This record gives sequence, structure tokens and C-alpha cells, in this order.
Amino acid sequence: MKLVPLADRVVLKQMAAEEKTKSGIILTSQAQEKPQEAEVIAVGPGTEDVKMEVKVGDKVIYSKYAGTEVKLDGEEYIVVKQSDILAIVE
Repeated sequence: MKLVPLADRVVLKQMAAEEKTKSGIILTSQAQEKPQEAEVIAVGPGTEDVKMEVKVGDKVIYSKYAGTEVKLDGEEYIVVKQSDILAIVE
């Protein structure tokens, strides 16, 4: 099965959370902050008003409380509107 976003929606796969601080302290799963960086997995076709600016494979930063979390085939994804994506990481 695969996710196919509609309109101006984008499917993201979140990057792995940091398990260690810069000083070397190992974090428990509860203390790990979810990263706001993700990889674009699928992009909708856009709308008449919204031209899609991201493409599959882009690394992006998105709004902290944006989107809907979806679990499919044991993998977790986030479906967001393109407007919730703040930047492309190059």
C-alpha cells in the first residue's frame, strides 16, 4: 500500500530522533524531542492557487504541531499541507 496525497498535501517521513546529547548523555525515549526535520515521500498535484514547490526526496523543516500522523505497514508518516513546510534543507 502507498499514500497518495491530494491537493496541496505532502507526505513526510520524520528523521530519527537524537539519542544522545552533544555532551554524550544518552536520552530515554520519553526525553527525546521529536525532530521537525523530515524527508518528502510523496507530493500532491497542487491546486489552481497553490503550486507545489517541494519534490520527493527533499529534506524539509515543518511546523511543530502540523499535520496528521499516519501509520501504514509499520511505518509512521505525517501528512501536512505544503504551507506547513517552513524550509527545504540543502
